Amino acid sequence: MGPRMYFQRVPEGKVAKNRVHLDVRVGTGLVGEERLATLEAECARLVALGAVHVRTLVADEENESCITMQDVEGNEFCLD
Repeated sequence: MGPRMYFQRVPEGKVAKNRVHLDVRVGTGLVGEERLATLEAECARLVALGAVHVRTLVADEENESCITMQDVEGNEFCLD
């Protein structure tokens, strides 16, 4: 219950300062158009607060939709 954080190892070596990329769970358990609508609504809310919409990745055969955004300092995060 409540927020949780998951730290995932990646195969790439470190090429810059340490970074954390957050995936913010918004559409947990939702699929298709319902998921995308929920993600877009949260994106709009965050844009109104100063975030920037970078790109929307629409669902395909392997992955569900997600939205990449940037906070006011340019740090990327995903609505997932």
